Amino acid sequence: MSQAGTPLAAANRRTGAVVALGAVAMLGVAYAAVPLYRLFCQVTGFGGTTQVAAAAPAADRLAAVAGRTIKIRFDANTAPGLPWRFRQKQNEVTIPIGEKRLAFYSATNSSGRPVTGRAVFNVSPDVAGQYFIKIACFCFTEQTLQPGETVDMPVTWYVDPAIMDDPVASKIDEITLSYTFYPVDKPGAEQLSAATNRNTSG
Repeated sequence: MSQAGTPLAAANRRTGAVVALGAVAMLGVAYAAVPLYRLFCQVTGFGGTTQVAAAAPAADRLAAVAGRTIKIRFDANTAPGLPWRFRQKQNEVTIPIGEKRLAFYSATNSSGRPVTGRAVFNVSPDVAGQYFIKIACFCFTEQTLQPGETVDMPVTWYVDPAIMDDPVASKIDEITLSYTFYPVDKPGAEQLSAATNRNTSG
């Protein structure tokens, strides 16, 4: 009798199919984990992840915290393997809570070849993440710089007045906004095209 038709062989085939399906499912979970984790952080402010808004709060919300200020520090870093000089244009600023502000970072490609990078960010202390609201930012967007090219990178932001209602966060008097640029091995065609157009038009 052929072994292929035995109950043992059938059981082995079923076990193999279950294992294969499990492997496929685990692969899918692994690919979904990063965007789901990022979404969780953006919604909750977990790990110092800032929030995103389309506009600053209305004037009537600002009046509720008139006279209360908070210091914002700016920090810039580059990961190993990225031949850029990346820095903040100013080290710190003290602003009224709820006031919209614009800050600039600067990046220079110090190598002799086009290099693409992408920035990630966080704020500290972590609990401030859900109240530090960015309206516009260069983060998570690939930036391609030509050899020797320097670009300014703006970020528009404000501190949500709701921070005053948080029994823990309301005690914060200083927040640090930190960016780190990482190299991108295979930049998208749109980023390369934009960098080339920027270089030729300048």
